[in-house]
Amino acid sequence: MTAAGGARFEPDRLDDQAYLMEGDPSGMLRSVASSAAQMRAAYRSSLENGVARIGRDGRPRAIVVAGMGVSALAGDVLEALCRHGAPVPVVTVRGHRLPGWAGAADLVIAVSRSGRTEETLAVTAEAVRRGCALVGVGAPDTPLSALVARAGGPYVPVGGATGVAGQPKATLWSLVVPPILAAAALGLVSVGESEFESAATRLEDLAHRCRPSSESFINPGKTLAMELAGTLPLIWGTSPLAAVAARRLADRLGGNAGYPAIWGELPEAAHNQIVTFDGPLAGRDVFADPFADEPGESPRLRLFLLRDVEEHPLVATSRAAAVRLAEDRGVPVSEIMAEGAHPLDRLAALVGLCDYASVYLALGYGMDPASAAAELRARISQ
Repeated sequence: MTAAGGARFEPDRLDDQAYLMEGDPSGMLRSVASSAAQMRAAYRSSLENGVARIGRDGRPRAIVVAGMGVSALAGDVLEALCRHGAPVPVVTVRGHRLPGWAGAADLVIAVSRSGRTEETLAVTAEAVRRGCALVGVGAPDTPLSALVARAGGPYVPVGGATGVAGQPKATLWSLVVPPILAAAALGLVSVGESEFESAATRLEDLAHRCRPSSESFINPGKTLAMELAGTLPLIWGTSPLAAVAARRLADRLGGNAGYPAIWGELPEAAHNQIVTFDGPLAGRDVFADPFADEPGESPRLRLFLLRDVEEHPLVATSRAAAVRLAEDRGVPVSEIMAEGAHPLDRLAALVGLCDYASVYLALGYGMDPASAAAELRARISQ
């Protein structure tokens, strides 16, 4: 089912139940639908494996989250939750080196679903040598779990150990929950069982609304996929939390559908990326078929605004001005509003929808979303 270059997006595929089953042999849609179960299982596992004890020795000077790919997004989520209300900075490391200033006064949270990610292991080993406090999240009985055990830190097993299996790319919530609970134990964020349960319930509602049997005209995941198809998506978040969802969507479009996208956060994106509205990919014949994919035709820009109720007033002004500029230059705009009172609720609403859209986009192009980048990743790791 993997399509070669130049594949056409076929919107009718999204309402063909037989095709959706055949085109998703690894069950990526089922894995995304397990998000609520992931969140609940990770919450229980975090408590059972002693994450709460990380707060007994007081607050660290700083928190470093080490991870790659979807694991690193756990750090972005934690940083967004802590940015404006916590007295402790959160830094995400995507690479092999621990920051030079990190030491015994700091907490390192190492996240790797496989427990074998080369870069994360290197950072964790360095953290052990420097005497940092450690929390680990990943597969059990792996090099990562051994390193964290050496430092005497809590380790939260994920994947089959939590009772929820699935495609690694779709297991974000198993990786995000333990760092959030560690921050809660340190008094940096206000989140507990009721907030996690509320977010899980929202993910369940999304799973119902975005289920494969739900037709495109009422299915928000399929609708967003059709808006993405044939465009070069410019995805902006209007708050730190919404920017995490913007990055997640851009990452999953690449990982699930082999589809390029540009993401940013307002107000910075309005300074640097808005000039693309006057560029060669802006504007399009409003009567053109958006799914035509004519040979030689370049994809056209489309602005996707992931909005949050916690927008700064000046960001709201910047957003409104960007929308006017885009419309004046023939750049279509899609706005998606985060739902929910608690930040975790709103993050679940945005990320859940974006995950479904990326899978449906891959299926609309005739691609197996579980294997879109498998060969390329294998070559890089050799």
